[in-house]
Amino acid sequence: MIVEADGGSRGNPGPAGYGAVVFDAATGDVLAERSEGLGHTTNNVAEYRGLIAGLTAARDLGADTVAVRMDSKLVIEQMAGRWQVKHPSMQPLNAEAKHLAGGFAVITYEWIPRERNKHADRLANEAMDAQAGISKPAVEKPVVEKPAAPAWTGAQGTPTRFLLLRHGQTPLTVERRYSGRGEIALSELGEQQAAAAAARLAKLSDIAAVVVSPLTRTRQTGQAVADAVGVELTTHDGLIETDFGAWEGLTFREAAERDPELHRRWLGDTSVAPPDGESFDVVHRRVRRGRDDLIARYGGSTIVVVSHVTPIKSLLRMALDAGPSLLYRLHLDTASLSIAEFYPDGNASVRLFNDTSHLG
Repeated sequence: MIVEADGGSRGNPGPAGYGAVVFDAATGDVLAERSEGLGHTTNNVAEYRGLIAGLTAARDLGADTVAVRMDSKLVIEQMAGRWQVKHPSMQPLNAEAKHLAGGFAVITYEWIPRERNKHADRLANEAMDAQAGISKPAVEKPVVEKPAAPAWTGAQGTPTRFLLLRHGQTPLTVERRYSGRGEIALSELGEQQAAAAAARLAKLSDIAAVVVSPLTRTRQTGQAVADAVGVELTTHDGLIETDFGAWEGLTFREAAERDPELHRRWLGDTSVAPPDGESFDVVHRRVRRGRDDLIARYGGSTIVVVSHVTPIKSLLRMALDAGPSLLYRLHLDTASLSIAEFYPDGNASVRLFNDTSHLG
């Protein structure tokens, strides 16, 4: 589960309150909310109270692995053990939070900017507003809870979660032509698909980055998502589509007629490359290096990866630990969403494949 918490004090010290929310790490669903007015105290006390409330809620929901995310550098660094707790008023709060943290098999701490902690911040402000409006020292919001979905696989640690989004429709996808390194923009329908995917992903609160292939169609799709989520767009060359060489822009039939023997071999052997192009084996190695780089950058976070058919299939193949024949057995629609998780112990899982429910 993911715990996000915040606290504030209007005056520091002054009228204070906290907010905490627990999310299902797999779906982004809200499992619990906590908020309370704290009377007259400091920002740091309120932030610790928010953390304690969030950890308590996660414990009550039966969490085993918890990722804590807060915009308080002080609380995150002290809980991670990198900063000392020198202030006497902080020491008992830190001790209480660490006691709760000790009840989880795995717990991690991550600082996030304030704009990514909006849910907890809103709850804290609502608690302070309610406290002032009704002159009560404490106001607690109704709790919305549901049991966490069982998802035990034996994997250890916090995974890096890849939300794999294929770009929206282009004129070449409509005509079923090989579309590799060529620059082509989204069609009108493709732009609508990108907007629909962005609206779906905007409902998740824990997206750390939107990373795209450098080609126009993925940049357009990714920009819609980045704008909706509120993060900067990042490009990565490792996510670019296969270089189809001389077959670029041709239909399946046209490529088969141009190079009948080579095309036949290419369909069954991932080491074979189109004329002046690259093989699927080369793509797979490139995408693996890209995946490792993204995990090094965003380990333990959720990222949106906007790419193309072959790179997305390659990432799914890695997550499934499957052979190259899988590439020929998967179908990916435009603007479809798949989810793969890669754990620090080497395990992985696929949680979703080719989902287009957001497209209606």
